[in-house]
Amino acid sequence: MSILGNRVQRVEDARFLVGQGRFVPNVAPTDAAAVVFVRSTMAHANLLAVELNQARNMPGVLAAVDAESLGANPTPGFPPIPRPDFLQRHLLATDRVRFVGQPIAAIVADTLSQAIDAAEMVVVDYEPLDAVIDPRRASAHPTALYDELGSNALPPLPLPEVPIPDFSDCDIVLTMEISNSRMNAAPIEPRVAAAHWHADDTLTCWSSTQGPHPARSQLAAVAGLADESVRVIVPDIGGGFGAKAEPSLEECALGCLSRIVQRPVLWVESRTENLQAMCHGRAQYHTITMGGRADGRITHYHLHNLTDAGYTPTGAGFLPFLTGTVAQGCYDIDHVAYTFEAVVTNTSTIGAFRGAGRPEAIATLERAVDVFAAEAGIDPVEVRRRNFIKPDNFPFTTMTGSVYDSGRFAEGLRLACEIAGYEQLRSDQAARRESGSKKLLGIGVASFVEITAAAPGPQTEHGAISLLDDGSFRVDFGATAMGQGTDTTMAMIAADGLGVGIEQITLRSGDTDIIPHSNLTAGSRTTQVLGPTMVDASERMIEAAKPVAAQVLEAAVDDLVFNQQAGTFAVVGTPAISIDWPAIAAATEVPLTTVGEFAQESPTFPSGSNIAVVEVDAATGSVELLRLIAADDAGTIISPMLAEGQVHGGLATGVAQALYEEVVYDEDGNLLTSNFIDYPVLSAREVPSFETTHYETPSPNNPLGAKGIGESGTVGSTPAVQNAVIDAIRHLGVTHIDMPMTPQKVWAAITSASG
Repeated sequence: MSILGNRVQRVEDARFLVGQGRFVPNVAPTDAAAVVFVRSTMAHANLLAVELNQARNMPGVLAAVDAESLGANPTPGFPPIPRPDFLQRHLLATDRVRFVGQPIAAIVADTLSQAIDAAEMVVVDYEPLDAVIDPRRASAHPTALYDELGSNALPPLPLPEVPIPDFSDCDIVLTMEISNSRMNAAPIEPRVAAAHWHADDTLTCWSSTQGPHPARSQLAAVAGLADESVRVIVPDIGGGFGAKAEPSLEECALGCLSRIVQRPVLWVESRTENLQAMCHGRAQYHTITMGGRADGRITHYHLHNLTDAGYTPTGAGFLPFLTGTVAQGCYDIDHVAYTFEAVVTNTSTIGAFRGAGRPEAIATLERAVDVFAAEAGIDPVEVRRRNFIKPDNFPFTTMTGSVYDSGRFAEGLRLACEIAGYEQLRSDQAARRESGSKKLLGIGVASFVEITAAAPGPQTEHGAISLLDDGSFRVDFGATAMGQGTDTTMAMIAADGLGVGIEQITLRSGDTDIIPHSNLTAGSRTTQVLGPTMVDASERMIEAAKPVAAQVLEAAVDDLVFNQQAGTFAVVGTPAISIDWPAIAAATEVPLTTVGEFAQESPTFPSGSNIAVVEVDAATGSVELLRLIAADDAGTIISPMLAEGQVHGGLATGVAQALYEEVVYDEDGNLLTSNFIDYPVLSAREVPSFETTHYETPSPNNPLGAKGIGESGTVGSTPAVQNAVIDAIRHLGVTHIDMPMTPQKVWAAITSASG
């Protein structure tokens, strides 16, 4: 790229900073009626009756409906889990409720306050059933969530049998159970949507979603319409993080509600509803066995993954597979096996959350590597160095079937150690211990690899460029911007290719009537898939403009050259006589529009290393994160500023999982973390200024050499912080603490170890 990313400011920010963002409530029809959902107050019960008459008679109420009167089809199933008939979900509960917060009825009223008041008048008659909350006991629980399954274990997939490694020849063998706690994405903007069913039986939906065209297909199926009869508009989004990957049940119901009341409708959930009923993330429970030699060489590894699907298997259909793609991590291990099972529980469903399956794999592996290093009596940095895949071994096929495109794993760890001053940190740690200080220093290391653009099949995205009358350009693209700087990145790439300033680019996206197709924006795929598409569209625009320039310059097309620095066309040998884009626009008889083409055939594998430095108060168990160092390899970086921002956000997410955030239910299935007092979302005061560096190992899988960057910080920081806390107190006899490592857990571990 000839444009230096550090010199380009984000084009999105100005309107947000002055309060001019356009979110769903800002663009929904002004006469939209308010929708409120009546939710289950029980985790598991037969639904005997839903009495709506009192609610229907309340002031301002336009409709009060249950599953039968809604008139909607079930949502489509979620392969590859078997039994698609079982996976179809009714938008409102029918015969049974299966988690606290499940929608039972919907109220539509003139105002939100009227809808809330009417919802309070709905009477629900339940027959309580035992709640299944602990996924580790779900399979053996006598109560089944679905009678047709006969068990809470989901049907196994027809996969090839995986041979479990034989650990008998290993000098060191360790077995551990490691939990990845359930988390909430907690976006600044909760779930929100609007819908208008028109008189001609077409439907317009305004949605805060990560993929307008995938959303359109699901909304159309539920409403019984063809895709072409549904228009989805995605304005600004206040955060998605994977949890807005698909329309929610509530969002799917809005079209049918609009049809019933013959008026546009708007739904904005409360924060409690968001914490309660939006899909959660993580919730994997791993049992691992690791073996190797006394010299620190890891030779055997088996990861068994028990996935909590929640009340219905949405994320359980794909998240375990993503975990398996990077189960081997950065290491050249001779014998690796990955197995998994999934169970249903009376909790909100599990879906994608920043990293989506990869943080879980790396958190477990890196925790195990630290324990292995302790067993071998070797520094954890040295153990990693001895086991890294060598740079000349790429492309590298792992034992779980992934083909790593490129990487320099040892370089990332070297850079992180250099920035951290690793040897000095170890000396400082020893000095504190020798002095008898209660403020113990811990140093945690984690090296990671993750997969991006991992969806099956070739990855594509729509990208088009149009030359406008004034010589500026409009860029249309299919990816959904959610705050990650997509507008800036695409404007940079187009401006660079066309030789114009970034201010000469306007952008359009997020409307299925304007953009012909789009795929789900997830898995850190946008730059590596859409970026080359935009490069191709720019090159096609130059070629399309050459005949016009040739006519104006009275030259042959083959004699023209394009000056990318100046954005002008000239005849070879006479650069002083040239024509620029405004002149091209004035001279063309037919507006010029070009559509880029690119399909990425294989995913990419970003990597890096994190080092965390913590201080643990041995008297209270409190943990303070002093430093967090990140060295990241995301291939070619288009905008260092944007890459830095993505790493910062990911690091914070990882710290949150390691130390603070966890969705908690009681034994009856009541959510104990239903607000931001009980669910402590990480804020800036809990983290230090991050210390970061980037090194580039380009990917051969796309012309830019780019890999994803949006989730890398999340993948590496979690185990780095967890390892740091345990490193601080290992000499006291503590070998493991599950996340989040709250002061209570840390204090209890210290107390238990000391007798």
